[in-house]
Amino acid sequence: MTRLVVVDMQRAFRDAGQWQVPRYEEIVPVISRLQENIGPTTVFTRFVRDQQENGAWSAYYQRWDQMRFPPEAAAWDITMDVPGTATVMDAPTFSKWGPELAALVPAGSEMVLTGVATDCCVLSTALGAVDAGRFVTVVSDACAAVSDAAQEQTLALLKLLSPLCEVLTSEQFLHRNA
Repeated sequence: MTRLVVVDMQRAFRDAGQWQVPRYEEIVPVISRLQENIGPTTVFTRFVRDQQENGAWSAYYQRWDQMRFPPEAAAWDITMDVPGTATVMDAPTFSKWGPELAALVPAGSEMVLTGVATDCCVLSTALGAVDAGRFVTVVSDACAAVSDAAQEQTLALLKLLSPLCEVLTSEQFLHRNA
């Protein structure tokens, strides 16, 4: 079983602001193509700020003070079309890996990761899944980071986790699964 996970494709990361990911729009058609290929069981995640800002999160939001949106704010809206068969998961953490996602990606399954930001939420989600013994494929041209340098560095780091984590382009992935 292969499960496509689309990490945090939200207005907070697309629109101008402190968390804007410059290549956000470039990855949208690539993710859509993967979704068409993999099927209707896509998981979309949303980063939604915890208003309690427990522990170090308080300092984090002092640094990123313009991102203190309430949970119902439009900034957290997903910008892509979410089919009715998809699952939407919210988390106030960088990593989206946890019991809910683990139940959707059972042991022995492959999790295909896409979205933003490669150097933050995608990376931390991949690390959690790998630690839990899942096969992870990060689709390099379906992810975007805060900069091209951060993208290259993060993908290089993820490649070190092979064979637990594979980094492929969308063309490589689609050819492999043809």
